[in-house]
Amino acid sequence: MKIKIHQLLKGAREAKGTAVIIDVLRAFSTACYATAKGVENIIPVDDIQIAYQLKRNNPDYLLVGERHEQKPQGFDFGNSPTHINNAVISAKTMVQTTSSGTQGITNAINANEIITGSFVNAGAIINYIRKTQPEEVSLVCMGFACQYPTAEDSLCAEYIKNELEGMPNDFPAMVQHIKETDGARFFDPATESWSPESDFHLCMDINRFNFILKVKKVGELNYLEKINV
Repeated sequence: MKIKIHQLLKGAREAKGTAVIIDVLRAFSTACYATAKGVENIIPVDDIQIAYQLKRNNPDYLLVGERHEQKPQGFDFGNSPTHINNAVISAKTMVQTTSSGTQGITNAINANEIITGSFVNAGAIINYIRKTQPEEVSLVCMGFACQYPTAEDSLCAEYIKNELEGMPNDFPAMVQHIKETDGARFFDPATESWSPESDFHLCMDINRFNFILKVKKVGELNYLEKINV
């Protein structure tokens, strides 16, 4: 099995085989928490106007995501696992658009299959790859708004790669490094309303969920399909 780590949109376009599109803080952690709350269909889109149109056409859909880390006007929730986890969710379909993760899905045009990546279901991702044994695995780190690499995505890719190759991981050290670098913004009281500290802890809750979210194309739209592993 060939395993390669890629970065940002260029990396998404280069991804082959099984592509794991990684967005730890916070898109694909939020997607897992929403799935655990009973959301059955997640539609990831890169264009916010498509998200608005889907909501207009389907008022019962949940509209979730961010631009510049904050909840866009008219959205039901921002990109916060805390807010999703603490809410009563009755909607079965969620539209999600973010500055990083959902962009990666759209751009992974050369991959055989696409799954989302985060620490909260890293063990399920690893088990799925071990079970399916693809010839090539592309671990794509989407970084901050697809502009520059971030510690959390790069370390999540390293964690998955190490596990698949039988190498040791020091997850507590990874968490500490993330907290001191790209995750430090979650500890700023000024951003508490849209990036609460609890988001950081929820996104670092390793192996909380035993399912993967795999991209399934239906017509012109992508859906994230829950697969228990």
